[in-house]
Amino acid sequence: MAVRPVILENIPPQDGATFVNDIRKSDRVNVFIKEKTDVEILEHYHFIEESNLTNLGILWLGTPLQRRKLAYPITVEYIVYDDLDNKIRKEHWHDAGLNPKELILEIERQAVELKYSYELPDGLFRKKIPFYDSVVIRELLVNAIAHRSYVISNDITIRVYPDSMTMISPGALPMGVTTDNILHKKQRRNPYLISVLHDLGLMEGEGSGYDLIYEILGRDSKKYPIVTSDFDSTSVQLLPQIENKEALLIMDFVLKYYTLRQREILALGVIARHQKILATRLSKILQLPDDERLRSYTSTLLEEKIIQSRGTKKATAFLINPAIISGAKINQKPTLKTVEPHVLEALIIEDLRVYPSSKISEIHTRMSEVMIEDLTKSVYRMIEDGRLKAEGGRRNRTYRVA
Repeated sequence: MAVRPVILENIPPQDGATFVNDIRKSDRVNVFIKEKTDVEILEHYHFIEESNLTNLGILWLGTPLQRRKLAYPITVEYIVYDDLDNKIRKEHWHDAGLNPKELILEIERQAVELKYSYELPDGLFRKKIPFYDSVVIRELLVNAIAHRSYVISNDITIRVYPDSMTMISPGALPMGVTTDNILHKKQRRNPYLISVLHDLGLMEGEGSGYDLIYEILGRDSKKYPIVTSDFDSTSVQLLPQIENKEALLIMDFVLKYYTLRQREILALGVIARHQKILATRLSKILQLPDDERLRSYTSTLLEEKIIQSRGTKKATAFLINPAIISGAKINQKPTLKTVEPHVLEALIIEDLRVYPSSKISEIHTRMSEVMIEDLTKSVYRMIEDGRLKAEGGRRNRTYRVA
């Protein structure tokens, strides 16, 4: 409850009516709730209690003066920097003049720097890829409001740089959520507020929404968000750069002709960007605890022949099926990253003929595109079948053609 009770009759009646109408129009709300009276709907969402507004009710329905009397109302700063880190634009919302929904929409309207986009050739047309997808920005902004700590006096801060943007919200990540499990761990710090945001269609789900964020960034061949958290703040950094344009074309082609679940899109986005990736590395990026969980992400991709696998057990690696690359009409440059094992072994022999008595690390510097794991595995296999000889101790071991 609020420290000083605010009676329901003391709020602008149109604000309560607007909220109730929005709830009744929402396709996320059960008919049973929609059929309640206006007051019962406000009670259901914990806006009122015994005719008095709760803190949540004041936050959503109260006047600016009533909101300002809350211990820590929502305040936001939006700052744009130039190449020299000079502030060139600043907007702020410190007067508690807007409820959370109005605030979200107003920030999105004002944040024009987040709406820039790339233009890429797409046949006879040009395809636009936004620097920052509007759905991703919405999810991060709603997360900052929904999961922030309301016992810490600080702004939600959005910092926009020429090559990145960072959103900072007060408070650490919710209990049990870490940067290593944020993709799958669901925890609600302010459950009543989250329920309102979800039912009004302002947030994707009642969890963190990071699965949707990962899906969109993977589809657009962007790096996943960089999340850091300490005891009094959580920051999320996004980078606008497209990491791999070929991966972008692969994702477009596959999603046009195949129906995939979210988890399969997540896995495919990682594999396409890396060209070839070990299963252990893929599991780590997708924050999966074991290979069994990874199979549910890759089995359909393998069955549909969208990806291929090489190796077994911990040495299993995934790569895009060349037929998909051909179908997408990508002029992909040859790369040693996806070279067949017998071709790699032939290249190692040629390399050691020119540079005899080389360490694996030295061979790798000359074949930097090859995964070090693949190179090591090939060298050991060639030692076993007698094609290479090893010399020296373990630390300084070198190799030559037998």
